Amino acid sequence: MTMSKGNIEHSTCLAMTDILNRIGDKWTVMVVGMLGQHGTLRFNELKRMINGVSQRMLTLTLRNLERDGLVTRTIYAEIPPRVEYGLTRLGRSLEGPISALWDWSAANGHAMAEARATYDARQDARPDDNGTALARVG
Repeated sequence: MTMSKGNIEHSTCLAMTDILNRIGDKWTVMVVGMLGQHGTLRFNELKRMINGVSQRMLTLTLRNLERDGLVTRTIYAEIPPRVEYGLTRLGRSLEGPISALWDWSAANGHAMAEARATYDARQDARPDDNGTALARVG
């Protein structure tokens, strides 16, 4: 059975959606970024480096990254047990795209904030159908 171009595009789109759901998550980007910059890290080291992540969210993120083959989890038989996380070869292949995203964010974050402020000011001043200014939600 041959696949039509439409079926190939559909399956590619599904694969892209699955991948973006994983690597597009802000905690995933932060974890992969930190492991890429600092190498192998323990859980609490990662938690300290990633501002705002809860213990539960970091646990879930690391578990999902391990499941997807992006992160390794190494347990050392010590008292107390030591657990370290590192990027796999597949995970390291994400370093370039994530590093580019970090760089782009640093270079363009201010411009985006200005664009949002300009847009919000225009929306706040725009009259609705009754001629009164619209209230911005959010």
